[in-house]
Order: sequence, then structure tokens, then C-alpha cells
Amino acid sequence: MKSLVRLIILVGFVYAFYTGYSIWTYGNGEAVPEADAAIVLGAAQWNGHPSPVFEGRLKQGIELYKEDMVDYLVFTGGASENAVSSEANVGMKYAMDNGVPKDDILIEDKSLVTRDNVINAKEIADDRGIESYLLVSDQFHLKRAVYLARSQGMSVEGVPTDYSAYESLETKIPFFLREWAVLMGQQVTDVFSN
Repeated sequence: MKSLVRLIILVGFVYAFYTGYSIWTYGNGEAVPEADAAIVLGAAQWNGHPSPVFEGRLKQGIELYKEDMVDYLVFTGGASENAVSSEANVGMKYAMDNGVPKDDILIEDKSLVTRDNVINAKEIADDRGIESYLLVSDQFHLKRAVYLARSQGMSVEGVPTDYSAYESLETKIPFFLREWAVLMGQQVTDVFSN
């Protein structure tokens, strides 16, 4: 019995270490493929303007569009209580102010969590015949976001923003630990719910 317990602890430790390592290194140095659309995951907006975290994601999405890596940009994120606008609408305005035509922008402005962001974005993109995606977010968020998107049958690759507001260890570590815990919780829940 003791050897079984030790084995379970060892497997749990290896799984946790591997998951943490894969989150920390996700997307490092990987070539970005072309796709039909880039889904830019929402983050906070402040009085109709993107927060620094959201602006970093928006810049990366717009860069992908201008480099002809994608034909469409899909902005996600609803409006929290008392917000002047949804995150998606703030993203659309920012992109249009930076030269992206409105016809090449889709918005998903109902959801406030990552799972709903990708589910709703896929529904909207399906109407345009979009089949492949780049998913843009901060590096530590991407592993979980791509996992959730693939669980919806999406052909998706993650692209970490080069303009992340998470620059210091003081900001990176809490974000990393949160994403590490949430991803492991999601994966374990999915194993036992199937």
C-alpha cells in the first residue's frame, strides 16, 4: 500500500512539474504559422481604453494582421458591471484606430471568462467560414487557453504577446501560479468528468 501511495505522489509531482514547465516555456521561439483568424483574448478595459495587459495583446494581434499572418481579428470580452464598454468593443476601436478595416474585425462581447471567450468566438467565426486560428494572449495564459480551444475542436496555435505588461518577476510569478493551478484543476476535472 505504501508503494502505491509513493507512486501516486511521484506521478502527481511529475505531472505538476511538467505542467508548470510547459506553461513557463509555452510559445518560446516557436515559428508562428498562418491562420484564418487571430483571436485576441480580452483583458480589462479602463473607461473605454485598453488596460496595459489588453493593449499588449491587441498590439500583437494587429501585428499578425498587418504581417498577413491572418485575414481576420476576433476580439473577445464582455462588459463587467458598470463598465462603459465591452472589452471586445474597446479592442475593435483600438484596432480600427491602428488601421485595421472594420470588415476584417469580428467581436464576441458576451463572455467574461476564457472558456466562454473561445466557445463564443468559434461560433462567430464559424459564420465566416473561419477554420484555423492563432490565439493571442500573455504567455502564461496561453497553455490553458489553447487547451480550452482545442477541447472545442478548434485548429489553434498560441501566440504569446511580445508586448506583455507582465515584465517583472513580481508580476509574473502570481500570474504564473494562478494559471498553473487553474490549468491543472481544469485537466483533472476533465479527466474525471469524461
